[in-house]
Amino acid sequence: MLWFRVRLASLSAAVLLAGCAHLLPDASSDASPSFTTFDAAQRAFERIVAYRTTTAELKEIGFDPTTHNVRVIPYPDLVSRLAPNSGIALAELDPGIRDCLLARSQCLAYEFHLARETRVREGDFLLDFLSFKRTTAITGWRFDALVVVRGDIVLFRNSGGEPHNDRTECQSNPLGPLQSGGESIST
Repeated sequence: MLWFRVRLASLSAAVLLAGCAHLLPDASSDASPSFTTFDAAQRAFERIVAYRTTTAELKEIGFDPTTHNVRVIPYPDLVSRLAPNSGIALAELDPGIRDCLLARSQCLAYEFHLARETRVREGDFLLDFLSFKRTTAITGWRFDALVVVRGDIVLFRNSGGEPHNDRTECQSNPLGPLQSGGESIST
């Protein structure tokens, strides 16, 4: 009778653990209150016109310099970004960059970091739970924009980013839960 109980308990544990993949944690981050997709951010960004768009209009378009995920770039850093090669003549630079450099400290830049990302843990619950093997699928997008202004008028704009972020991160720890303890002892 004891062997029957042991087998039943083992079988029950196996069935329970096999169905536990949904218990793995998921996460998401939203650093873009204005836009739901990369394309929407790109379309809005294209509405920004140098020497015409004002900082008030930036807010209406969805690029509000007073919100989160915006970095104000000070003039010295801006010079190294916009004109990193001193061998290029001032006349050869984009007019907005040139005017910004000539305006010196009256010019500043806003760097917008907009993103939406979802992280889903996949794989075997027990291996993940005990830290032997963790697999995370990451999907989403990231849009970065640089807007240079003098006073309340945009002088220059540029953008980039990742329209389709789809990657998998795998972490393998042969010692499972003991792995992190050994790493902390060696440091």
